[in-house]
Order: sequence, then C-alpha cells, then structure tokens
Amino acid sequence: MIRIKSLNYRVQATILVFVTFMLGCNEFMVVGILSDISNGLNVAQSLVGFLVTAFAVVYALSTPIINLLTSKFNHYSTLLLLMVVFFVGNTLSAMSFNYAFMFVSRILTASVSGVIASLMMTFANEIAPLEKRAGLVSAVFAGSSIASVIGVPIGTIISSHYGWRMTFIVISVITIFLFVLQALFLPKHSEQVSGTISDQLTILKEPQIIWGILLVVFSAAIMYSYYTYIQPILTTLLGFSSNNIDWLLGLIGLMMVISNILAGVLANHGGLKRLPIFYILDAIILAVFPLFVSSKVVDYLLLLAISLIVTLLNAPIQLHFLNVAEQKYPQSIVFASSFPMIFFQVGISLGSAAASLFMSPLGLENISIVGVIFSLIALVVLILLNRAISRSQNYLSKDENRGH
Repeated sequence: MIRIKSLNYRVQATILVFVTFMLGCNEFMVVGILSDISNGLNVAQSLVGFLVTAFAVVYALSTPIINLLTSKFNHYSTLLLLMVVFFVGNTLSAMSFNYAFMFVSRILTASVSGVIASLMMTFANEIAPLEKRAGLVSAVFAGSSIASVIGVPIGTIISSHYGWRMTFIVISVITIFLFVLQALFLPKHSEQVSGTISDQLTILKEPQIIWGILLVVFSAAIMYSYYTYIQPILTTLLGFSSNNIDWLLGLIGLMMVISNILAGVLANHGGLKRLPIFYILDAIILAVFPLFVSSKVVDYLLLLAISLIVTLLNAPIQLHFLNVAEQKYPQSIVFASSFPMIFFQVGISLGSAAASLFMSPLGLENISIVGVIFSLIALVVLILLNRAISRSQNYLSKDENRGH
C-alpha cells in the first residue's frame, strides 16, 4: 500500500511539473517564432510582438479575478474545465488566418494560463507530505523556468522544419495528454473552504502578505532591470559574437533552473530568514558589474552568479503565502497561490520600464545600477517581512500558552 501511495504521488508530482512546463512553453515559444508568424499572417513584427505584451497583461489581470470567482467550485473540476478552455484557445492560435483571430486566441489562452498554474501550486500543497512540500513547489516552479529557457529554441526548431502553426499543434497534443493524466491521477475531492469574494480579499490586509507581495515585485524588478537588455549586454557591451548568443543565454537559463532547485532546499532550511545575504550579494554583483566591462569573461561569470541567486525567493515565498493562507485565511488558498505569478509580472514591468527610463542617462554599461537600487529596496522589504512573520509567530505562541 505504501509503495502504491508513493508511486501515485510521483505520478501526480510529475503531472504538476509538466503542466507548468507546457504553460511556460506556450507563453515563451511565441518569442522565437515572431518573424514566422509575421510572415504567415502578413503583418508587421511589431504587431506580433504586441501579442507577448498582451499575453502578460491579460495573464496578470485575469488570474486573480478568475481565482476569486471559481474558489467555491471543486478544484479538480475547475482545473479540467480550464484545461479545455486552454486547449481551445491554443488550437485556435494554430488555425488563425489573420492577426485579429490570433490576438483573440492568445487572449483566451492567457486568461486561463495563470489560474491553471496557481491550481498546480494548490495541488502541490495538497498532495505533498510536509517534508516534501518545499521540494515539490520548487519543482513546479522549475517547470516554468525550464520552459523559459528552452521554449524559445524548441519553438524555433519546430517552426523552421514544420511551420509556425505546428508549434501550437504540438502544445494542443500535449494538453490532451496532460488532461487525461490529470483526470486519472489528481485528487478529485480536496478539503477547501470557500467564501465570498470580500472574504477572500481579507488576506490582502495581512502585513505578512503585503510585504511578501512587495518582495516579489522588487525581486522580479532586480532581474529584469538587466535581463531586459541581456542580448545587447552580451553582444554590444561585452563583445560576444551573436553566433554564440544561444549557448550563452542557455547557460544563464540553466543557472536559473538550478536556482529554483536550490530554492526548494532553502525553503526547508530557514527559507526567508536566510535570504537577506543573497540580496546583499545581488547588490554587490550588480554594483561591480560596470567595473569589469573590459573583461567579458569576468562579467559573464558575474551574470551566471546573479542568475544562480536571483530566483532563490521562488519556493520560500510560495510556501509563505500558502502557509499564511492555510493558517489564517483558508478561504483564500487558491487566491494566495497565484500571488507570486501575478506580482512577478508586475515586477517584470517595473524592472524593464525602469531600465528603459535610465538607459539614456546611465548608458548600457551602467544599467545594472538600477538593479542595485531594487536589490536594496527588496532587502529592506525582506527585513520588514521577516519582522512581521516573527511578530505573528510570537502572537500565536502567546495564544497557545493562554489556551493551556
């Protein structure tokens, strides 16, 4: 019986990881086939590029709204329904005959992608034994990170050999396969406490949640204050050949995947309390980056180093949101599970906008200074978050002592 349970857990965990991987590929593959879609639909590349922006905006806006509206319904049934919507939207992308049709299909796909991802986190929290919870949450995050690294080249390869429509067809086939696995193996009934929308929104009054959200925003801003311009940094600034850009970006992506794995370990060994040192390292690495622009190898190693630590927050903050919701706001668990994904998108916008704003006065060689500022802000927010957690824990301890 124990072996059967263990096997069932492994299958469930694998499903969760592959779903987030598939969702990530669906989002990022478009970047690699922009020119092919542009030629196929006979529109400007800038218009096709807007699909990426529109996807991110709809993803961020729709996820909390749909989570709030569907919270009363069974997680299993909700997930399967959303997977059907995702399949329809993605398949329509493959069938698009003009830009308007493609735009609507991508909006439909984006509207449910974030909710499906947050449900994956909710299921991870439900099915994993306590000692494995951090590892599984980290693995689910890693699925998306891996997709961000290899999704673009996968899309490019498929498109160059079989046409851009085939990239969406492949995703649709994978969606059907994962739908069947979800229907067979994920728990059909789970403990859930539902409430009104206002009941669920009360979690946003919690200081631990507010500081956690701000930490996600500024942490994403750190990364995208330089990652937005990673290609010109590697080629124009550091002088690497454009022919080498794929493997250079691939190594950076690999560091981010490893970072997600390490985040799971960190979540089990101190979590948020151990993170301040890494934000200090972020600030130091980004501060010294302009000093070594004449040595492209040194600066590239610095990029690898910061890529290794910049996403260490992922698993600890996801578990923090889930734990707070579980202990104090059980009606908001699914809503809370979506916070990292929603506010990471906000942070991406903040970081890239700040980098663009300061590009002219600072220049490409000094753009990392923007990341230094965000690192210091995030460090302050993290300290305030840890203090809020300590106060909450002390309050709970006093409550328990009074009870005895």
